[in-house]
Amino acid sequence: MLTAVTRAVSPAIVHCELTFVPRQPIDLAKARDQHRAYEQLLEKLGTRVISLPAEPALPDSMFVEDPAIVLDELAVILPLGTKSRQPEAESLAKALSPFRKLTCITAPGMMEGGDVLRIDRTLFVGVTTRTNAEGIRQLSTLLAPHHYKVVAVPVTGCLHLKSAVTFLSRNTLLANRAWFDPAPFASYNRIDVDPTEPHAANALALGSTVIFPASFTRTRAKIEAAGFHVTPLDISELQKAESGLTCSSLIFNSEHHL
Repeated sequence: MLTAVTRAVSPAIVHCELTFVPRQPIDLAKARDQHRAYEQLLEKLGTRVISLPAEPALPDSMFVEDPAIVLDELAVILPLGTKSRQPEAESLAKALSPFRKLTCITAPGMMEGGDVLRIDRTLFVGVTTRTNAEGIRQLSTLLAPHHYKVVAVPVTGCLHLKSAVTFLSRNTLLANRAWFDPAPFASYNRIDVDPTEPHAANALALGSTVIFPASFTRTRAKIEAAGFHVTPLDISELQKAESGLTCSSLIFNSEHHL
């Protein structure tokens, strides 16, 4: 049984952190409708959704993927790379505590979950403005007793590693190779995003379904041509907050339990 922790859109989302996209007006009602449609799709695909209440003082708090990594054996609470976002971790840790033993990375380490791409027992971690070498060193130490391998990946053109590459299943990545070092992924097959859709590398694979932003039609066609079942979802308002599809949920196997 899969569980997804989500959080309602903050009314302060209009003041969200932006790094690689220009600020545009965000329609709060539309953003909330799109986020609810995302939660409903997760439920339709058989996932139990735990939706946390909005955090009015924390603009980016709907992006629950960033303050934690949840593995079968434990959850790691992360020191976010942006000071304004660091208070997000506390309520998320409380929500995860019934399901996992908690541990944490501490300053001067920095890490955000959007930089962590897990494939089986390897965690590829982006080196970005939000995740540093000390954070990666601590993660590697914490996970070594559980036999996980941690691999650092230089990222240049985007906010997080998973803005540039995600895993679709069947040994296949969806990637924008201009934004990260592809060398650590040499053993994987790859679908390259359409060059006119550089932000299209963030997909959420759930079971046999690939959830994918409706706006990226050319890349969607490439994914479908490779034999994947794609369900498009309109996240156009959330994309103005530099959102992808993986960042709005923390999905884990709830059969592995405390």
